[in-house]
Amino acid sequence: MKCIIIEDQPPAQRILKKFIEDVNTLELAGIFSDALQAMELIKSEQVDLLFLDIHLPKVSGIDFLKSLPNSPHVILTTAFSEYALESYDLNVIDYLLKPFSFQRFLKAVAKVPSNTLQGGDNAHMEWENPRRFIYVKSGHEHIKVDLDLIEHIDSDSDYTEIVTPEKKYLSHEPLRFWLETLPEKQFKRLHKSHIVNVDRISKLVGNLVYLSGGGKIPIGRAYKEAFLKEILK
Repeated sequence: MKCIIIEDQPPAQRILKKFIEDVNTLELAGIFSDALQAMELIKSEQVDLLFLDIHLPKVSGIDFLKSLPNSPHVILTTAFSEYALESYDLNVIDYLLKPFSFQRFLKAVAKVPSNTLQGGDNAHMEWENPRRFIYVKSGHEHIKVDLDLIEHIDSDSDYTEIVTPEKKYLSHEPLRFWLETLPEKQFKRLHKSHIVNVDRISKLVGNLVYLSGGGKIPIGRAYKEAFLKEILK
């Protein structure tokens, strides 16, 4: 998808630019500090997706969007949540509240209709898993973690623990966040407190899942039937 950024704050421009560059199905066609600058490109070239800030100089993002007769798909970005309701009345794809994570960015882009992607079925398959790692926020750092190395993710009240064979990473995101963010075919919930990477399972014994890194996870009674049905089918 060819996309443009309409955002007047340089730090936000840089974050969006980095996120777009990290997704191989997105192509950045331009960055604009106000909506009027972007209008000429939208008129002269096919643009599939706008990342549009609401608070802009000269013309607000909302007013600009209302003025477009045939708007590309739009993902709004803003630091103010009170505009969410109005934005959905304009049929935007999603509403990103700053500051947002790469995972939240991916979730928004994944909502763009698949027929927007160039290349038909192959492009859609490529989008299903745009990259094979996540960033885990730890203090002021964002640590890159390979999805295929994650053995399991455990919940402990106020935080979650992402476990790999060599290291554990603490995150303040709830278990629900990881269920919504990670590839659902690869990561399954098997207990109220545990998510497992099914590619790292070495064997199942009774109510225990043994992992290739040496760990073992219990299967919760409420999750057992659905989990085994998914794993053994």
